[in-house]
Amino acid sequence: MPSTIIIGAGMAGLTAAHELIKNNHEVTVLDKGRGVGGRLATRRLGDGRADHGAQFFSARTPDFQAHVQQLMEAGVVNEWNLQEAEIVDTTFRHPRYIGAEGMNAIAKYMAKSVPVQTGERAVRINPIAGGCQVVTESGHTYEAAQLLITIPVPQAEALLKDSGLEPGSLEIRAFSNISYQPCIAVMAVLNGTATIPTPGILRFDENADHGVAWVADNRQKGISPNQTTITVHATHAFSQLHLEDDLNAVGKKLLDQLTEWIPACSVASYQVHRWRYSLANQRHDEAFVVGKAPFMLLFGGDGFGMGNVEGAFQSGLQMARFLLGTGRA
Repeated sequence: MPSTIIIGAGMAGLTAAHELIKNNHEVTVLDKGRGVGGRLATRRLGDGRADHGAQFFSARTPDFQAHVQQLMEAGVVNEWNLQEAEIVDTTFRHPRYIGAEGMNAIAKYMAKSVPVQTGERAVRINPIAGGCQVVTESGHTYEAAQLLITIPVPQAEALLKDSGLEPGSLEIRAFSNISYQPCIAVMAVLNGTATIPTPGILRFDENADHGVAWVADNRQKGISPNQTTITVHATHAFSQLHLEDDLNAVGKKLLDQLTEWIPACSVASYQVHRWRYSLANQRHDEAFVVGKAPFMLLFGGDGFGMGNVEGAFQSGLQMARFLLGTGRA
């Protein structure tokens, strides 16, 4: 039975794992986090929830549309009617989807049938006879014939460097074409309701002086019925400027810009999360690349191809199909 290690349990890694397992491959997925999902991230806040990574996704390609339909039939995904938003934004003229209980619910559902080892940060890759060995920070080792790396490119580059496998020697020129923008996310619990317009969003220009790009009312969104929670995403420029600052102070600064909709007296508590690789603003054109290594080595994720949630799905699917001999590099 062919064996594969996948580093990263986000949408790309879980999709690749599903496709390989379906075709009788032995798969192990490793992720440094306490849970699965990557930027499909939802945090519990008191009696509520808040999506603090990806806020929604579209489905335009047939494979992903079929996947989303299956998730909807399973009760894992709902449509968020953003086309009803009281803003002029033509990008909302087709359906957007969300996790019914938060975006992380999608990853958790997909991971049910996948052997995922969480809390396992890969620190070294060693070529061995017949494949590769991945060593984790905890001291565990995993071996397989093939390796898929779906983590953000800067993290992949650091792992390769620590393994004595420079991208240049692997003939991976795609890495130089990929860059990411950061995002600071604030999750606030309210002791009342906010005045964010239906269907629960405020969206500002990325160049706004106040630093706020996006606000979502998670109660209106439908993922936090018992507690009003708000998610605030800072602009990329603001996030870059304040990435290493005290996050509590940064969160307060962002909330202070929103008192028209979220009065300061209504904020019971808030938490702040720093996304260093929130958005791949420059991506490689193809869905994945193959490294020239002594073993089968593929790189993918949302920095490749279409980007975002759907692009990560397509990247994982195309990597798996390549390994199965049904797709092309």
